[in-house]
This record gives sequence, structure tokens and C-alpha cells, in this order.
Amino acid sequence: MTDKTWVSVIIPTKNSEATIEKCLQSIKIQTYSNIEMVLVDNYSRDRTTKIAEKYGARIFLKGPERASQVNFGVKEAKGKYIYRVDSDFVLEPSVVEEAVTKCEVESYDAVAVHNTSDPTAGFWSKVRKLERDCYRDDEFNIGARFLTREVFQAIGGFDETLVAAEDYDLHNKLLKGGFRIGRIRAQETHIGEPRTLGEIVRKHYYYGKTIQNYIRKGPERARRQFSPVRLGYLRYKSVFLRNPKLVLGLFVYQFVRYSATAIGFLT
Repeated sequence: MTDKTWVSVIIPTKNSEATIEKCLQSIKIQTYSNIEMVLVDNYSRDRTTKIAEKYGARIFLKGPERASQVNFGVKEAKGKYIYRVDSDFVLEPSVVEEAVTKCEVESYDAVAVHNTSDPTAGFWSKVRKLERDCYRDDEFNIGARFLTREVFQAIGGFDETLVAAEDYDLHNKLLKGGFRIGRIRAQETHIGEPRTLGEIVRKHYYYGKTIQNYIRKGPERARRQFSPVRLGYLRYKSVFLRNPKLVLGLFVYQFVRYSATAIGFLT
């Protein structure tokens, strides 16, 4: 690795003041030092950009959704590597170093970083952590967010017609292009989980209104990615048996999520 091996962390934001500071702090303390932060804000009405200024992020304004924000950020970025990080995620300190090593030493084109949920945010975040951790080795519920700029450009970046599942779509394009995707030990933690069923309904109703755009691009893979029956549940059945209350919560969560998505889809 040389001093020229820079990583551009692209962070799309919108009214993200509740989580952006923790996100940026986790980027600042990475064990890999050659990092620039490119924050692309969707015209926030809160203190998001003010907070980002304190951490030395390069700030741009762009909408209307995350896909277009990240694509714009990549155009402004200077790094050899692109790493898309949402504003409500925090990174373990070695994430970037492990990802760069995977590409530089082992010649991978992209890296999938496992993401889990912060269990301290409430009951539903504990449920989500149980679910997400079942996908650690899953080949369908996965989205590579760290990749070379060259590969990002070769596959055309994010599809800006997608509001939901744009990360799945990017991963699918990597697979279709024959690019090598590696995995690392270090992980991301989602700290922005919904705290109430009402928040879950609103979020997935919004996603449901445009999810057909993704499904049309690859119905078979989309069917397996969105199926409520996941192989990961079987691989980690011992974890399920130890957490009957969370398993019941997962059934409720999935019912609410799929119902809200279906209503959004139909409307």
C-alpha cells in the first residue's frame, strides 16, 4: 500500500443530525489513515451539515434519493476506492483497513461488509440484530458497498430509478460483471433502527411504492432476496431457540414489514 491508496467514504444524508456525529466519529478513528469523507446532503433542515463541518467532511448538496447522492459523491471523490456508508451506521475501527487489504493484497474488486443492528436502541433493534446476524454468510441478503472506483464506473454506479434495494442492485451488477467480491471480519452497526411499529410501517410503505422497479430487473433473485423464509434462519437455529421472545418479535416485525411494503406496492 502507498500513500496514494486513498479511500473516499461517500455519506448520503437527509436530516441526519441524530446519528451523523457517531457515524463520522467512527470514520475518523479508523486504523487506516488515507480517508476522505464526502458528505452529500439532500437539503437537510437540521444541523447535519454543521456537524459534518466539524469533522472536515467535504460537503455537497444533491437529491432526490440516496442513489443519485452517492453517484454524485463518487464524481467528486478523489480516492482509488469508494465506500458508501449511510449516515446511521457506525464502523468498527478496522473496517477500512481490512477492506483495502482484501483488495490490494488478495486482488478482490469489491468487499461486502457485514452489518448488524445496535441492540441498545430498543426491542425492535434487538429483533433486527437477530435477523441481520443470520445473514452473515448469506449469498442473497448481501450488498457490497466497498469497491474500486474503476469497477464502480464500469458497472454504471447506482441505478437512480431505485429508492429501495439499490445496494442489492449494485451487488447484482458486480456478480453479473464477473467481479470478485470478498468479505472481512470487521463489521458495521446500524444505529438508526425504527423504535416503533409505526416507524416500521412508514419506512416500508415508502419503499414499497417503488420496489417494483427493482423486482422487474431480476425477478428470480428478487424473489429469493425478499422471501420471508430465509436459509440463514436454519443455519442459526440454535440462536433462535435461545431467544424465543425475539423470534416472536421477528414474526411480528416481518408481518408488519411485508404488509406495509405490499400496501405501498399496490398504491
